[in-house]
Amino acid sequence: MTLTAGIHQLRPANCTDRPHCQWPQPWQLGILFFALAMLSVGAGGIRPCNIAFGADQFDTKTEKGRAQLESFFNWWYFTFTIALVIALTGVVYIQTNVSWTLGFAIPTLCLAFSIAIFLIGQHTYIRKKPQGSVFSDMAKVITAVCRKCKLKTSDRTRYYDPGPSELDHNNVRLVRTDRFKFLEKAAIISDPSELNEQLKPKNVWRLCSLQQVEELKCLLGILPVWVTGICCFIVMDQQNTFGVLQVIQTNRSIGKHFKVPPGWMNLVSMVALSIWIFIYECIYIRVTKKINKKATRLSMSLRIRIGILLSILCMLVAAIVEQKRRDSALRAKSFTSPMSFAVLLPQFALSGLNEAFAAVSIMEFFTTEMPESMRTVAGAVFFLSLSIANYLGSLIVNIIHKATSHGGRNSWLGGNDLNDNKLDYYYYLIAALGVLNFVYFNFFASHFLGKKPSNDTKKVQPKNSIPNQQNGEPPQEKVFDITIDPR
Repeated sequence: MTLTAGIHQLRPANCTDRPHCQWPQPWQLGILFFALAMLSVGAGGIRPCNIAFGADQFDTKTEKGRAQLESFFNWWYFTFTIALVIALTGVVYIQTNVSWTLGFAIPTLCLAFSIAIFLIGQHTYIRKKPQGSVFSDMAKVITAVCRKCKLKTSDRTRYYDPGPSELDHNNVRLVRTDRFKFLEKAAIISDPSELNEQLKPKNVWRLCSLQQVEELKCLLGILPVWVTGICCFIVMDQQNTFGVLQVIQTNRSIGKHFKVPPGWMNLVSMVALSIWIFIYECIYIRVTKKINKKATRLSMSLRIRIGILLSILCMLVAAIVEQKRRDSALRAKSFTSPMSFAVLLPQFALSGLNEAFAAVSIMEFFTTEMPESMRTVAGAVFFLSLSIANYLGSLIVNIIHKATSHGGRNSWLGGNDLNDNKLDYYYYLIAALGVLNFVYFNFFASHFLGKKPSNDTKKVQPKNSIPNQQNGEPPQEKVFDITIDPR
């Protein structure tokens, strides 16, 4: 990206006769898209993994480690937001007013510096060795379930359940749960010939362990909350697009010589997010600790509910403000409204608070719900939900544009002038989507919160679990200790 800005041959000539500008050559676009692709691949490697890697540094077997892990998610999001604030102010100012080359060179040097810092501290990190692929295990479970879908279970049904020493992923055993019971058909031993002499499956695509089944259950267990997160992120995305367009068509002047850049309004959301995280971690937690002699945290379920309500309120405020802005612009017969950009501050602040409550809680839920071997999957799922929210937002915009532009009518959305649109109607529609999301979360998705299987073990004598024994004895019923949830 820096080279495309610094070497003039890699980009079209400067445009002097607008709108008749020179189009870029295909090979120039190819270089640009290659740079964007490398940024995407790099972000895909960094973002999900640094959350998981950071979580690995805490000992969740202790109360102190669990408390530190909860704070980690808030502070991770806090520093992430502060970095964005610096990027959207100082770096963007340099790009637009000083030099695009220097503006791209600064983040390039920052990335190089971060790599150096990371490598310097490599001897202090807790690094867990990768063992196997959870995705291949999930594929095996799904295949085995399809092959054994017609099997019926009974009290004498036998399952393949190897001992802790045989586990592939860090020897951490997941508790057997009652959810998604149909998946356990993948672990049913329908015929003794499915096991070899060492009591291991002859065909791993036909017989899986209960451990592999539980890993797939963990992934399926976060999907209801994942849907809730996507709906919340759709609201957050509105201020990055239509919110900025609203700013453009307001009075952005502060004094006689300064106009607020439209892109800077997103800083309001980030500042609101950062302020809340600081208040929560540095004031609320400490005050409750003094009062109750123990730090009291808001539950994930409560924080997500508050986040959804804030998303609804954000869209309602945005709709009311947009109606006032458009009416004042039409009365003044002007492209820009005489209303100050300050009237848009509440909706941007509410968007940031929505992110502070819902997004942080959902990221924490994904990471803590998954076993340690799947934490990078949790990070990937979180950022995947952000991407899906963007695509769904674009799809909703296209559908509304086509649905409201029939018969030569002015569409709610589209064109270069918000004064000709009905953006407030669109905001009301997104608010209605938020209401449905709130109902969905309260009556369905919230039941999946706090159901993480404990990794603590307690030995019992269960029925029908077949261990992987090495002594050559034939499999028998009621011989294998299975972990249960101590709760």
